[in-house]
Order: sequence, then C-alpha cells, then structure tokens
Amino acid sequence: MTAGIGKRTSARGVWHTSSYSGDMGNCVEVVSLPRSHGVRDTQDRDGATLGFATTEWTAFVNSVKHEAL
Repeated sequence: MTAGIGKRTSARGVWHTSSYSGDMGNCVEVVSLPRSHGVRDTQDRDGATLGFATTEWTAFVNSVKHEAL
C-alpha cells in the first residue's frame, strides 16, 4: 500500500461512492489521483484512509471484474 493518502486527499481529488456499495450502509468511497488511489469508509470520512499505487489498484479492480477474488 502507498502511504500519504489521508484526510487532505479530498482537496486534491473528488471522492466517489463505490458502484459496488449496496443499500445496507456498507459503503466505501474511492478517490483517483495521478499516481495513487484512496479508499475510505463513507460512514467514517475522518477515519483511516487506505492508499494504493495505481498499479496495485488496477490489479485489484481487474481481479474484481474477472471474479478472481
């Protein structure tokens, strides 16, 4: 995981609710930056944020799309 994605990320990018989030309140938000991507809990926006390098994020998304996870 990439360090340095935090609360201030929203000032540099726009957070979007994941299309896989359901109506049960189990939502995450994602922000795409030039060299990384951030993920946070929609219900705890001031809490921890996970950061991933673009190559890591692309591999994860491709795995989900191909049901490899």
